[in-house]
Amino acid sequence: MDEARAFITQCYQELNKSESDIMFRLQQIEEELTEIGTYTHTNEELVHGAKMAWRNSNRCIGRLFWNSLTVFDEREASTEEDVFQALFRHLDYASNGGRIRPTITVFRSSHPNKPDIRLWNHQLIRYAGYEENGQYRGDPHSIEFTQKCRELGWQGEGTDFDVLPLVVQIGDQPPEMRVVEPHLALQVPLRHPEFDWFGDLGLKWYGVPIISDMELKIGGISYKTAPFNGWYMETEIGARNLADENRYNLIPKVASCMGLDTTRAATLWKDKALIELNIAVLHSFKEDGVSIVDHHTAAQQFRLFEENEKSADRDVTGDWTWLIPPVSPAATHIFHKEFDNTWNSTNYFYQDKPY
Repeated sequence: MDEARAFITQCYQELNKSESDIMFRLQQIEEELTEIGTYTHTNEELVHGAKMAWRNSNRCIGRLFWNSLTVFDEREASTEEDVFQALFRHLDYASNGGRIRPTITVFRSSHPNKPDIRLWNHQLIRYAGYEENGQYRGDPHSIEFTQKCRELGWQGEGTDFDVLPLVVQIGDQPPEMRVVEPHLALQVPLRHPEFDWFGDLGLKWYGVPIISDMELKIGGISYKTAPFNGWYMETEIGARNLADENRYNLIPKVASCMGLDTTRAATLWKDKALIELNIAVLHSFKEDGVSIVDHHTAAQQFRLFEENEKSADRDVTGDWTWLIPPVSPAATHIFHKEFDNTWNSTNYFYQDKPY
């Protein structure tokens, strides 16, 4: 009730509702909580609550656009097929031919009398990972989930970029699986504006990062399945997914193709290769008309977000270690600031895997 009270008060004030509206709604919620132990958000509360949760996301540099989030209310979905169809709609709408739209699809909340709906995927689009005799193919981050999919009967082609299926589980029922059709998995082949050999590496990445394993909490109510997306900042792909040693680990390969001296760290070969990898990502996405932002522009947008929040008399919370970009962080204003890392309760939270 305390969380409901805090949320409804703030939400209704932001929606320009009256004090009597707030008092009436809180009375309704209190009665519902007494009767069944939970309460149900109106569509208006759900929509604004999901936006507030994005605005409160300490680790997100892209919060300037919180109010542009499209919210699909899929709380009526009750079967696995309902869920799959809603996810396919999300993929189609968010991808939008490359002009990516920030989107969230919210399924029913945890309820005393209904089994939870859970998505096993970390992201709706993600590449499989395979390990054999200490050798890796694909994305090492996905190895455990890939193995679960194989146990459910899925067979990948064994390439570095096999799109994983969607896996949905309702309560204790056996999980169900669906393949993502190619037209719903927007992908960008990576090439470089100056290095012709780069295209021969056969690299690509998917266009829309749709996080699907976090819990959305609004006013004390838990939505365990609420996949959401913005668009990529290029360093997420070029400096982390493709570059991290425990991911695709491509820095040595790119450096080798560039003919860099990799015998000494002091030649800064890693830095040179990393920059070119990020240039390739930005170039490829922009040439294919797929929304992406570079880390300098994203930092400027975050500065604008901070100014907007100050104007609205709201404090900005932030996790500095996540807000600084992984490339040239000191060239952004974020590096030189401190942030209050308090997590407001209407937010997106990590949760245990369902498998």
